[in-house]
Amino acid sequence: MENEKNWNDYTLLQSLKQEKQQLETQSKQISELEEEIETLLELDELSDEDESIKKDVKEGVESLSKRIEDAEIKVFLSDKHDPANAIVTIHSGAGGTESCDWTSMLFRMYSMWSEKNGFALEVMDIQAGDEAGYKSVTFTVKGEFAYGYLKTENGVHRLVRISPFDANKRRHTSFASVSVLPEINDDVEIDVKPDDLKIDTFRASGAGGQHVNKTDSAIRITHLPTGIVVSCQNERSQYKNKSFAMKILKAKLYQLEEEKKKKQLNDLSGDKKKIEWGSQIRSYVLHPYKMVKDHRTNLEKKDMAAVAVLNGELDDFIKEALKNNL
Repeated sequence: MENEKNWNDYTLLQSLKQEKQQLETQSKQISELEEEIETLLELDELSDEDESIKKDVKEGVESLSKRIEDAEIKVFLSDKHDPANAIVTIHSGAGGTESCDWTSMLFRMYSMWSEKNGFALEVMDIQAGDEAGYKSVTFTVKGEFAYGYLKTENGVHRLVRISPFDANKRRHTSFASVSVLPEINDDVEIDVKPDDLKIDTFRASGAGGQHVNKTDSAIRITHLPTGIVVSCQNERSQYKNKSFAMKILKAKLYQLEEEKKKKQLNDLSGDKKKIEWGSQIRSYVLHPYKMVKDHRTNLEKKDMAAVAVLNGELDDFIKEALKNNL
């Protein structure tokens, strides 16, 4: 009981410390925005006398509007792990080559979104499909609030299109699941006993030799009490692969504990909502029309805007989901 009390006290202190830092950052951002508004108002008064100033004011207002919108969204990023890096895993669903190809398309989408938003992306594990695409891919998106933004992507993503792998050009529906976890910092204690781990080494493999090496450097870790299995094979160093795999395992164990706490709270409050892993969150239709629809918020993008989503233009979906506390 004493250890549990100490852990709860430690968790509370860390949460308060993080909340204080977030409030200080938000206060600084608001002050900077107020100063910029004052500067633009002063310039606007002079713009009637100088056309070049009018142009500067217009550009300044456009830039300021985007910064204000970004600041508004960050108000919704108040959970303690929102500022963390994100560990993302995409698994192909039933459907063989079709679903594996859809998994690779989603990976490309998140890669392009990360690049557009200044996040670094590091691949941790790839399981190549038999003919094309990936059976699964795990990667880390690194940067401030990466997890806060990407956590809204949890769930099943559905693709409808004319299959490029079908000689008869029939329409196919494919599914892939996306899981997003926060990278747990070292200052958060996750008790992982060595005796609870089964560690296997194997030779990394991948299509075209991209992720192939000639030594048994890939790592698979099984957490025996929970049955959780994680793997990493992207690095040539066995030590680095083990380190990355342990990060994924700790994130999964932390999520498991958080889900237990939520279930206890729901039981106490009488909340009997059905919680299903893998509930379909979004559909991407490329035939007979082009549309991407989020089933939680009903936000839709059509025609070329739908194609842009697959090219990484995800911000509107992420922002709408955050506003709806999803």
